[in-house]
Amino acid sequence: MSVQEQEFLKSLRATFKVEAGEHLQAIAAGLLELEGTPPREKQRRFIETVFRAAHSLKGAARAVNFAEVESICQSLENVFAAWKRQESVPSPQEMDRLHRLLNAATKTLNTPEAGRDECRHTPPPSRPQAAAQPETVAPSLATDPSARVEATPAAAPPSFSTGAIEKAPVSETVRISVAKLDAQLLEAEEMLVAKLTAGQRVADLRELARQLEEWSKEWAAVQPVMRALRQTSERTTSSQRTAPQPTGLTRLVEFVDWNHDYLRSLESKVTTLRRTSEQDHKVVGKLVDDLLEDSKKMLMLPFATLGALFPKLVRDLCRDQGKESDFAIRGEEFEIDKRILEEMKDPFIHLLRNCVDHGIETSEQRVKLGKPPRATIRLVVSPVNGNKIELIVSDDGTGIDTEKVKESAVRRGLISPEQARGMSESEAMLLIFQTDVSTSQIITQLSGRGLGLAIVREKTEKLGGRVSVESRRHAGTTIRIILPIAVTTFRGILVEVANRQFIVPTVQVERVVRFKATDVQTVEGRETLSLNGRAVALARLAETLELPLAEELDSRAAALAIILGVADQRVAFAVDAVLDEQEVLVKRLGKPLSRVRNIAGATVLGSGQVAPILNVTDLLKSVRKNGGVPVPATADARPPKTESAAILVVEDSITSRMLLKGILESAGYKVKTAVDGLEAFTILRTQHFDLVVSDVEMPRLNGFDLTARIRADKKLAELPVVLVTALETREDRERGIDVGASAYLVKSSFDQSNLLEAIRRLA
Repeated sequence: MSVQEQEFLKSLRATFKVEAGEHLQAIAAGLLELEGTPPREKQRRFIETVFRAAHSLKGAARAVNFAEVESICQSLENVFAAWKRQESVPSPQEMDRLHRLLNAATKTLNTPEAGRDECRHTPPPSRPQAAAQPETVAPSLATDPSARVEATPAAAPPSFSTGAIEKAPVSETVRISVAKLDAQLLEAEEMLVAKLTAGQRVADLRELARQLEEWSKEWAAVQPVMRALRQTSERTTSSQRTAPQPTGLTRLVEFVDWNHDYLRSLESKVTTLRRTSEQDHKVVGKLVDDLLEDSKKMLMLPFATLGALFPKLVRDLCRDQGKESDFAIRGEEFEIDKRILEEMKDPFIHLLRNCVDHGIETSEQRVKLGKPPRATIRLVVSPVNGNKIELIVSDDGTGIDTEKVKESAVRRGLISPEQARGMSESEAMLLIFQTDVSTSQIITQLSGRGLGLAIVREKTEKLGGRVSVESRRHAGTTIRIILPIAVTTFRGILVEVANRQFIVPTVQVERVVRFKATDVQTVEGRETLSLNGRAVALARLAETLELPLAEELDSRAAALAIILGVADQRVAFAVDAVLDEQEVLVKRLGKPLSRVRNIAGATVLGSGQVAPILNVTDLLKSVRKNGGVPVPATADARPPKTESAAILVVEDSITSRMLLKGILESAGYKVKTAVDGLEAFTILRTQHFDLVVSDVEMPRLNGFDLTARIRADKKLAELPVVLVTALETREDRERGIDVGASAYLVKSSFDQSNLLEAIRRLA
């Protein structure tokens, strides 16, 4: 037996001793009840209880190679079985002997040398082996209960011996129901409110101290005036011929002096109180953090508690499908919150089913492809950044056919054929997480309904994680899931929208950006921001949440937007203010608010105000449901400048050129045309235009290069350019934004109202 196996067996036996103690106590308690001559019905129940306890203890002892305990349990089980069959009845003599057997088992468990020889010489517990009969119990006891109990030491008392109890070590573990642990954790989480409230009080005192500092500055500024008033008051009083009487001015000066001293005293007390509150906040914060951390650890379990189910699951699925595979788990010793393990059980079952049904091939197919006949499925667990865990499910099977995925999505009406043609490989890959999307042609008990991976994504995002997929045809598929190690509190960003405050989970906020109205560009009639060379849809959070909209953005003023992302989706949501980042205790919404669109829950801020927690996945769905983010029609939209707005249309197709010319002239614009980019640039150097509408694919100089030349020319650099093209891939759209296009419209989804709206905003 290797050193690693010995250590594993040692830890296993430590756990077994705790379990064995519980079973022995249950048997002893049952025997004591039976000694009280209970009614017949209760007697049968007690016999059944002690019989089950002895049987369970025997199985556990066999698993860890505790041969002596296993043999004693076999002896007990034989006696209890005879009682069950009513072949004998409990007698005082038998009770004494059974208690002595229990004492022998307890003594064996508490002996430091117990099982050491087995650890040294026996194989790991997984290998079945017949238990050796100990010398303290004669072999004949297996068939003769009377002989069996007589073989135990006669000097032992009829219950657990005092010596055995005195020698028994104090257990280092205790079993507590999960319900109690959950309740303890919830109470610990509630302490977070006290921490946040203490922080709020510190902030209030700091603000009060700041206001007093402002008062001190103002007081210092009026000191010359006060000295002049004081001198005037003193002269007035001294000039009186009779006994000086305080005048109104004197009283006012005296009050101002008293007020100054009083506020100085308050300022000193506030400063002391602020420092004390800051210290209290630090102490309370540390206590709460430590309490939460310790409470979280109580619910941490190794991934092996969940992973132990999977080898047999994969084996059975392969047998049903007529396939062969080797399944391996790595990193199962890493601990994860029990609640996360419970939530992720079904998603992992779905993933492994997909690996077997969609992923790996039959042995014959694999041999034809030059692969080993047996497939390989792996589940790898590894920590990430200290507070997250990465779980990777991979196979070396056929990979994902993105064309079939797009066909399924089109068939279900999730995307249009035009959208499918313009999708990149990575975008198409994400469709597998949509409900109803499946590459299976038939519905079976195993798959085909298009629900499995949708459940995986839903559960992962619900836990604050993210999921991604990588796949290569005939090389296999890898699905990565990033999850928090524990589910308790999380960090949230406090934002203000329409005079209301909301919490956005920090883990789903990529960044916060400032932008101006002039930074907003129009792509296919939708507002976008350019971030790192990529066009990101812009939405107004107030509008998405159906709240009253603020005034239109001033082109010179800076606005704020938070970039929210799930998987590969990104949307910039404009907000009124970003106030703070803080720990958040999630409060689930009860009925009838258990499922509110765009809202995941609520939290209580340090100020006592209740703030809704936003559901980022729902927000992105709301944006997609509305067809992206349309350009809002403002009430004061400018009418076409019929006298001064001149537009140059650049298009090599005469049909498209005449169509665009007709649309724009009907809207009241002056229009001139050019057949390609080179002619257009020559015209622009000699004539004035307010805007250019151009195709992309043209001879001599295409639309991208024309736009780049316009931006490079000092006189033309600010000229708006609208590209209208058949190129609809994401890469083409991004290139259009990169070269400086003001708007990018795709011909396949061309709508003249979108074109006119874009021109009204730009011309």
